[in-house]
Amino acid sequence: MGSLAPHPMQRVNITRGLAMMNVLEKTRRALWLFVELGFLAILSVILIYLLLGENSGDFVQSVARNVMTFANGVGTPSLIGIGVILAIIYLVMQRIR
Repeated sequence: MGSLAPHPMQRVNITRGLAMMNVLEKTRRALWLFVELGFLAILSVILIYLLLGENSGDFVQSVARNVMTFANGVGTPSLIGIGVILAIIYLVMQRIR
């Protein structure tokens, strides 16, 4: 029986591994929150531009121009590819939960 018992150092390594997974999970959540806030900020600036038009200010207009330039520069096949990748990521995340 004594030979089947885990070594005390193995318990420490498991505890450290769980602690590291908790740190990684907290970091992932914080980074995802940052990404969501960034998208929300961009969408808010676009909404301001749509509401105020040319009177919205230089910053809002430059952000709107950059978004429009990016949207016009991305071709249809690229958008389809991005959509497929996002759908796969969504399905995998739903499966993991």
